[in-house]
Amino acid sequence: MTRYAINRLLGMVLVLFLVSLFTFVVFFVLSPDPAVQICGKNCTPERIDQIRENLGLDLPFWTQFGTFLGGLFFGRTYEGSGAVIQCAAPCLGYSFQSSQPVTEMILQRLPVSATVAIGAAVLWLLTGVTGGVISAVKEDKFADRFITGLTLGGMSIPNYVLALLLQFVLVVSLGWLPFPQAVPFLDNPVQWFLNFIMPWVVLSIGYAATYTRLTRANVIDTLQENYVRTAKAKGLRPSLVWRRHALRPALTPIVTIFGMDFAGLLGGALITETVFGINGVGKLAADSITKNDQPVIMGVTLLAAFLVVVGNMVVDLLYSVIDPRVRVGASK
Repeated sequence: MTRYAINRLLGMVLVLFLVSLFTFVVFFVLSPDPAVQICGKNCTPERIDQIRENLGLDLPFWTQFGTFLGGLFFGRTYEGSGAVIQCAAPCLGYSFQSSQPVTEMILQRLPVSATVAIGAAVLWLLTGVTGGVISAVKEDKFADRFITGLTLGGMSIPNYVLALLLQFVLVVSLGWLPFPQAVPFLDNPVQWFLNFIMPWVVLSIGYAATYTRLTRANVIDTLQENYVRTAKAKGLRPSLVWRRHALRPALTPIVTIFGMDFAGLLGGALITETVFGINGVGKLAADSITKNDQPVIMGVTLLAAFLVVVGNMVVDLLYSVIDPRVRVGASK
């Protein structure tokens, strides 16, 4: 098991290095002039030259990339407007448009995105797995067809359409909910819940539909396995057969997709946060794209990639807990 974990950790480091290299190439090599892109639309030639010199864009490629990686681990120094700017590790860059380190800008928005992601994840996991199990138990019956119809509808409706519809009905027409905004939980738990309930529902609908279909298919396939039939033949209680012999192996693919989906959402739900006007990492990315603030876009991209890779590694390690077959294979 220890060897398996070390191998996964080394693979994660390699993937993160390749992602960092690819992202750096896209933003600082393939771009016609990174200094112009970073500076923005309203910029003078003098400021462009200053940014190009401060970022070391006149240096060889590997020197630039090495400086960038060094900033991630040890921080780096920028010179701008006659002042020396310290960017502490992990330094994801510096936004000359906002005059802030990218890491600081992301950390300010990350708690909001985490709140949206965690609430939506709990909602879609509970409804998706529960609905899938019920649908599998009631295969080809009314409940199965009804849940299947709901999942098709949930997968078909776009997030932004559902978000605008809920805002119009629940906020504008009925006045049951306030316009969503980031309210601290400790200040007012009730208002915190009311402000986040719509983003949670909108973000979880599509995922819940996917998880329902996936759970249903996995549980039905697992019930056809020989060891499940043997457990039934031994006279074990149906609830015990479901819980120990059918549900746990069927959850392995669910854990895989959940780890990657949840990790990706921690990097920001761009559409949901933008439609609701919630100041999370996703909205920060959308605003940075509009302003062409390239260091921020690159920082959010690296954060999302890091979270997905780490989430994938955690999922691989959890396999040994959920599925004994993986634990046996990893120990060889």
